Amino acid sequence: MSEAIADTPLRTLIVDDEPLAVERLQLLCARLSGISLVGTASDGESALRLAEQLRPELVFLDINMPRLDGMGVARALGKMDQTPAIIFVTAYQAFAVEAFDLAAIDYLLKPVATDRLERAVARVLERRNFVLANPAPPEPPQSQTWVREFWVPHRSELKRIDADLIERIDAERDYMRLHVGTRSYLMHETIKTLEERLDPARFVRLHRSHIVRNDYITSLRHNGGGVWFACLADGSELRVGRTYLARVKEMAGR
Repeated sequence: MSEAIADTPLRTLIVDDEPLAVERLQLLCARLSGISLVGTASDGESALRLAEQLRPELVFLDINMPRLDGMGVARALGKMDQTPAIIFVTAYQAFAVEAFDLAAIDYLLKPVATDRLERAVARVLERRNFVLANPAPPEPPQSQTWVREFWVPHRSELKRIDADLIERIDAERDYMRLHVGTRSYLMHETIKTLEERLDPARFVRLHRSHIVRNDYITSLRHNGGGVWFACLADGSELRVGRTYLARVKEMAGR
């Protein structure tokens, strides 16, 4: 790796819906030689468009934004061919666990202290230089692997939840409730992203708000008006949305 590459400032994008927060972070970044600011965005959708165009190496990302929040932006950025490093900059400490679960480099609380910002940026530079000096060999193509476990915050700890033990999943605004026996756990993720990570041979989506483990469904019934219900092992019933009915019938061999 050449010294020129190692000394090149990080192409950086700031994403925050508060103009004053953007301005303050711009001023702090201007004092750091390792930063080259290439753009700012005030919402998640604009951030993704800019990221596609500008290909930043680092994104300072707020969490609480309208429509598409910072967590959703981070997940989308993680699917890019060249994934940027992410440093969350937020006033909310409660999302730290989810942030690091998304492989964030750091989690800075507002108002950002200069020394904390310097350490976070130094960490990104170190990671970039290490990757440049140690390129990974190409990996052979692999078949799709499905998530086998979840680590979810519960009181003051992180609990490991075996995916095969989850009976049903219900959407509650920006959270998913995982039902395991008589217990349930909340995790911050969209139902679409969660559906993509689960093995379709084990789980089926019944509705825009519900995913159920296949063998937890005991029967299917309809009310004569074209509306179908899935009867579950706990005695409850969930309506099957029209969008998902064909997939549910396919699961039942119909």
